Amino acid sequence: MITRDTKTTHPHGITELCEDGKRLYSGALRSGRIARDEVGPAPCLMEFALLHADPDDPDWLRPVPPSTALAQHVNPLEREIQERRRHSVRLAQSFQPFMEISAQGPPATHAITVLEGVNRINGALDIATAECRTEVLTIQPGGGRNEDRLGRALERGLSVVDRGIRMRTLYQHTVRYSPSTLAYAERIADVNVEIRTSEELVERLIVFDRTVAFIPAQDDRQVALELRHPGLVGYLASVFEKFWTRATPLLEEVRYEPTPDGISAVQRSIAHLLVEGHVDDSIARRLGMNVRTCRAHIAKLAATLGSSSRAQLGFLIAQSGILNEDA
Repeated sequence: MITRDTKTTHPHGITELCEDGKRLYSGALRSGRIARDEVGPAPCLMEFALLHADPDDPDWLRPVPPSTALAQHVNPLEREIQERRRHSVRLAQSFQPFMEISAQGPPATHAITVLEGVNRINGALDIATAECRTEVLTIQPGGGRNEDRLGRALERGLSVVDRGIRMRTLYQHTVRYSPSTLAYAERIADVNVEIRTSEELVERLIVFDRTVAFIPAQDDRQVALELRHPGLVGYLASVFEKFWTRATPLLEEVRYEPTPDGISAVQRSIAHLLVEGHVDDSIARRLGMNVRTCRAHIAKLAATLGSSSRAQLGFLIAQSGILNEDA
């Protein structure tokens, strides 16, 4: 039995099964059972119902087949998605009479709408998703997203894909190491879905049918702007296309050009941002990594160039010529 304290010290989702969990579950599948006292390091195996008691011997546990475990976890999600779709249809039917009244009135002239609060932002995104007919463009900077945000993204994405609408998404290279994001990509895979990654991206952007776009208005993403001005939306779509042509398909290997003195492509990007005056938090956010990883790269860059201070590092970067390697 897993205690409350054990759960709080062993937190992770099933899409990010811990190393002990992977090892013990694999061993149980190969041998057909595992001793109960061996699973202490991975209480998640019982929490996620990947093991069950051996009816013949209480000291042993038997593994649940992967196909069965997968169905147990996927089926509730599928039912929830279906229920949300039915709820969307009921909402659309409820508001249809008011839409007809609105259509008879004066045309709306709101080129920029400020959306405050997560609920209002998500509501506007849900409406734009339902009204979309041809194409969705999205830029999602940063690393892997949590399961709640990916679940909502999957729900919206499937509603688009099921209608034959084309969807293109840009992530940063760091999501290639995020199991939850890779699982999302596998679930939404379709002939009309394309996903690419890039080392650096602009802030979050979603464009529907090149007629309405959404961008964040604050760093905490509690305020967003809904843009319907044709010039603004067209400009943002062209920004997306420029990043898209330089990005790498998710299923292809990212190839980096060799750099001098053992400096990696990521470290060269960091060098660019350091010279431009960005602080560690800003650099980490722009490159989709946590601050600790960013500082580790900066330390390696400093060691390679022989720098003993941040001020000296900027000078040595400029002198080294590494920033001239980019086309």
